[in-house]
Formats: sequence, structure tokens, C-alpha cells
Amino acid sequence: MKKYIFFDLDGTLTDSAEGITNSVAYALKRNGIFVEDKTSLNVFVGPPLVESFMKYYHFDREEAKKSVGIYREYFEEKGMFENAVYSGIPELLAGLKKDGYKLYVATSKPEPYSVKIIGHFGLAEYFEMVGGADMNETRVHKGDVIRYVMESCNLTNPDEIVMIGDRENDMNGAKQNGIESVGVLYGYGSREELENAGACHIANDVQELGRVLRTL
Repeated sequence: MKKYIFFDLDGTLTDSAEGITNSVAYALKRNGIFVEDKTSLNVFVGPPLVESFMKYYHFDREEAKKSVGIYREYFEEKGMFENAVYSGIPELLAGLKKDGYKLYVATSKPEPYSVKIIGHFGLAEYFEMVGGADMNETRVHKGDVIRYVMESCNLTNPDEIVMIGDRENDMNGAKQNGIESVGVLYGYGSREELENAGACHIANDVQELGRVLRTL
């Protein structure tokens, strides 16, 4: 039986696309790039930002880092709270905690932002720890964040942990730490992406996620 449940934040607990894509568009505009259809920027929801700027706009690492700094100007003022908790998530978290599971957040979003967001939406009471990237992004890959949460909370048995997320980086991070994973389809990754990344289980919606977790 799994005792410890790790949740991704963006696309898993909250629908944060509006704030993230607005922040990315703001950074791109400062680089002379204008994006008419912001839904094309949904690929930025979840993975580390530096790598996303490099992958999708072919910035070099220094340009990407500078763009993340510009991104944060908008995100800190507005984008952080252009965001909403997915329907059913508070009830899921409350039920899992009542049943004795220990819950954690493991996200590639910087930890100070993640703590603020979880607190803003009244979810802090459900989590033992909100773990994220550091602000200089030396701890940003999901595998590193998962390991950081495990070490910080003295969780030494991977067989007792499951990671939940909506993108391939969540599944890959789980694999790197030898833990089971559940991919969710209500976020921003496709079934194909999650299956190709080796998701152990897939849930279509929040209600199915609750059922899957209780079978592990």
C-alpha cells in the first residue's frame, strides 16, 4: 500500500495555464516575439521554463535565463493568481488525508511561488511539505525535486510513494527515483505523452484519480 502521495502542481492541482501563458507571452514580447494564440504556449505548463524557452523558441541558455527573469516580473505581480483549483481537488485531498495518507507537493515551479499558491487557495492544511525548484533553478528537474522532498521528509522506501502529474517530466522524475506514477488527463499532457513516458496508471479525471490511488 502506498502511504505517501506526491502531487505535481500546475495541471494537476491547479489549472494555471492563464497565468503561465500570459507570463510567457510577456517575456516573449520583450524579446520582440508576439504571440496571437496564447494556447500555443500551453507547452510551457509544467516543464522547467529555461528548457522550454530553449526548446520552443530556440533561445540559448543565457537568453532563456534572462527570459525567465522577465517572465517572473509579470508572474509575481499578476500571473501567480491567474489560476484556479481543479474541481474536486479539495475534496480529494481532504478524503486522502482523512484516510491516513501523507500528501506532498513536488513541482518544478519555484518553491516560494508554490507555497504562496497553495496557501492562497486554502490547500496548505493538506500537505506535509510543498517542495519546488530553487529560485536559481539548480534544483528544477522533477527527479531532483522528488528526491529533495524525499530527503527533506526522510522518506526512504520508494515502494511506499506514488507521484501524480500531467506531463512526461512527472513520469520521468518518478522513474528516476524508483517510484510508481499516475498520469492525469485533465491537465496538459496527452495519453500518448504519458504512456510514452512510462506512466504506471492513467486517470481521466479527479474522481478516477481518487479511485486509482486507493487501489495502490
